[in-house]
Amino acid sequence: MLTKLTIQNYALIESLHVSFNNGLSIITGETGAGKSILLGGLSLILGKRADLSVINDASSKCIVEATFDIANYDLKEIFKQEDLDYEPETIIRREILPSGKSRAFVNDSPVNLNILSILGEHLIDIHSQHQTLELTNNDFQFDILDALAKNQNILSDYKHNLSEYKTKLKNLEALFKQKSEAIKEHDYNSFLLNELLEAELKTVNLEDLEEEQSTLSNVEFVTEELSLSSQLLNEEQVGVLQNLSALKSSFAKLSGISKAYEELYNRIVSSYIELDDLQSEIEELQDGLELNPVRLEEVNAKLRIINNLMQKHSAESIDKLLSIQNELDEKVQSYETIDDDTNKKGKEIKLQTKKLDELAKAIHENRKKVIPEFIQQMESILIDLGMPNAKFKIDLKLSDEFYSNGKDTIELLFSANKGSEFLPLKKAASGGELSRIMLAIKSILTKYMNLPTIMFDEIDTGVSGEISTKMADIMHQMSRSMQVFSITHLPQIAAKGDNHFKVYKEDINDKTTTHLVKLNQDERIVEIAQMLGGKKISTSAIAHAKQLLN
Repeated sequence: MLTKLTIQNYALIESLHVSFNNGLSIITGETGAGKSILLGGLSLILGKRADLSVINDASSKCIVEATFDIANYDLKEIFKQEDLDYEPETIIRREILPSGKSRAFVNDSPVNLNILSILGEHLIDIHSQHQTLELTNNDFQFDILDALAKNQNILSDYKHNLSEYKTKLKNLEALFKQKSEAIKEHDYNSFLLNELLEAELKTVNLEDLEEEQSTLSNVEFVTEELSLSSQLLNEEQVGVLQNLSALKSSFAKLSGISKAYEELYNRIVSSYIELDDLQSEIEELQDGLELNPVRLEEVNAKLRIINNLMQKHSAESIDKLLSIQNELDEKVQSYETIDDDTNKKGKEIKLQTKKLDELAKAIHENRKKVIPEFIQQMESILIDLGMPNAKFKIDLKLSDEFYSNGKDTIELLFSANKGSEFLPLKKAASGGELSRIMLAIKSILTKYMNLPTIMFDEIDTGVSGEISTKMADIMHQMSRSMQVFSITHLPQIAAKGDNHFKVYKEDINDKTTTHLVKLNQDERIVEIAQMLGGKKISTSAIAHAKQLLN
């Protein structure tokens, strides 16, 4: 519950420090005194965005700090999920700097506004006049039934599966799009791939192939030159080998005379051996040469194919062509397996759909079960609130579509008078009736939701007299199990409070400021008497105020 509230430099509030107790706390004050300012400051704690216009003194920062006693509420898991330090007495602070920047802290740890909103949902429910319109909102109507049906866990499971289902659908759509694009490219990619495969690039050594082409193209010239070389080396009378052989024989005779001749002899022998070996290789080359125009055409054709492929694919090497071949192969294979992928995804979606259907049906059945109980409680409470003929009907149907909270469609129908037809709530109920209906709903929900604090902002709009007393009784009963605030203009409601606070304006040195003060018993009598009879307090008004308080 909210135990302390500090507001500094916010709108007309210079400095406000107030402590709150459990039970029913009443806040009263004249129109324009600043009750909305108080709610605005509190809303900053709950994650509402702020602007510079809220700062009273533009040279100083605005601070709003609230202390909550949450020891008796199971909120540790929420703190853990948001990576916050849990404290039984949790302090939330919000600062608006003169520069316009905003800072927020939970137990002195910096947080963003989203975390404040998440945490705020578990700490305080501020019911404004605007929120009454939520009665006509389908999501709010579902929230009511789900609270009574205790659908929270199954809804969480459903939403998790729905998220997975949507992801799978997106993946399947992407596959179909990929397939559509692949169909356009498949034939062309297959053609390009076949061209590369037919070239058998993995078996090609371009350097060897070009050398073979050069040799085959010049076979006659090479034959002539090799023959001439062979003759020069081995001609019978003037060949190099014959002359070198004679030279070798001559120096063989001289080698025994001196070492100088022996060294020359050895060098001559070495030269003879080398040239003899060279002669043998030349003969081998001659033997291996043949005029082969067929093979030459094959090599030329192969080189033409490779050069054309290089030009076509802007490739500078066989390796680059092979890389392109692999890429094309992957694209072709991807197309050929895309049907398998889509079939697989289709089966996954079918299973996910079945699971979602089962969860949605369970959610529907749980909601359906609590409708009679909810209607009975609502009609019973509204009898006390001066609506004895109020009747409700909830039209809940399973649809074929997956929504964020199930497959149901809902319509809350209402009839205020006997013989009146059932119409949607927004068409059938007046503003005062909507306020009473909302109070009835909130009083029912407190039995099913463990919310520490609820604040009603003029929920008594459009009612008076005995009905307002009944509304006060309901709020007082709610306050036995939770902290309840009620901002009201009605003395009958104000008198029911366990605590009473007054909002008022004060003019000092041409400056207007808003204050909040807790009233003692005598001050409450005066305040309620003024609410009954105006500024001029009569004896009868005082007596009536005392009677209400007693």
